[in-house]
Amino acid sequence: MTASIRQYLVITGNYWAFTLTDGALRMLVVLHFHQLGYSPLAIALLFIFYEFFGVVTNLVGGYLGARLGLNRTMNIGLFLQIVALVMLAVPAAMLTVPWVMAAQALSGIAKDLNKMSAKSGIKMLVPDDQQGQLYKWVAILTGSKNTLKGVGFFLGGVLLMSAGFTGAVVLMAVVLGLVWLASLFLLKQELGKSTAKPKFREILSKSKAINVLSAARMFLFGARDVWFVVALPVYMATVFGWDHWKVGGFMASWIIGYGFVQTLAPRITGHTDGKSGAVLWAALLAVIPALIAGALMAGWSAQLVVIGGLLLFGVLFAINSSLHSYLIVSYARGDGVSLDVGFYYMSNAAGRLLGTVLSGWVYQAYGLEACLWISSALVAVAALLSVWLPERTAHRAVEQGSA
Repeated sequence: MTASIRQYLVITGNYWAFTLTDGALRMLVVLHFHQLGYSPLAIALLFIFYEFFGVVTNLVGGYLGARLGLNRTMNIGLFLQIVALVMLAVPAAMLTVPWVMAAQALSGIAKDLNKMSAKSGIKMLVPDDQQGQLYKWVAILTGSKNTLKGVGFFLGGVLLMSAGFTGAVVLMAVVLGLVWLASLFLLKQELGKSTAKPKFREILSKSKAINVLSAARMFLFGARDVWFVVALPVYMATVFGWDHWKVGGFMASWIIGYGFVQTLAPRITGHTDGKSGAVLWAALLAVIPALIAGALMAGWSAQLVVIGGLLLFGVLFAINSSLHSYLIVSYARGDGVSLDVGFYYMSNAAGRLLGTVLSGWVYQAYGLEACLWISSALVAVAALLSVWLPERTAHRAVEQGSA
């Protein structure tokens, strides 16, 4: 086993452990506060700081990764997640909304430090002339993360039933603490640390490819979350009459399947050099929410249309997401990679934040069909933006010429 593969396995294992606790924690909070009588919209608001601080963390985290090294930012992310879990292990009387929002904010910071470090770290382990291998490694990391997040949803429900809310967060904190200690010793020192100390103003990318891809990513993830985060679960509960466990189980299964498709994306799309794949797959995805909305307005069976449409949307969205994740790592600079990746995932977090806010407001005011039309429009914008992406070979020539 080569040193690069060993480091890839350490990074992936670290990311997997974190993702399991992240998914489980989200389900624990949702189920626990649902039991306390909070409405779905009120529960969604508990995660606003989680998403908001993701924007800030990715912007600043890329700078920290280039200055301190990705091994340190990844381990800091793990440690902050442990602190967030411990914060929730307080007596029930202290679990106020502001306290939970603060813990979720810390968890959001931890998650995006960990993700940015993992995605950037892979860039350092694959030679620049092995783009097919890079695409496969990024797809496996990204897809397995989402699959495990879905498993984490199930884990959260099981832990809540077997150990209670406090016991569940304590158990996860202990296990993640052991992973953190192992990571301190196993992760390569100085991984991803820039040879030239970057200035803070460099957190804003000057690369056309990074800026265009980041904008497309923001609209892509806003398009998913505008109907997926709040509107869809509430719709399933109210229109379908599904109970909480059925809704949660379906959403978890969707995420697991979505993650599995992400790992297969290189086989589906083939190796792509840049914008052609991003434009094509985004254009195909833009059609799906519009078709679902049109079918609902025409009076077709709601369950058949929504569930079938959601499955098709999940397949195409997974391919788009995996392709984007590869492209950002491919476009990113070799020296100071985390600056580019951090800026990109800042846009990703901004899209999630936009989608989360719109999902609650638009659904409450206008219904699911309106959320779907907005989703289709946002994906269409992502496809149009992708037209401006440079081919990878041209981008590399520009980067080398400006170096």
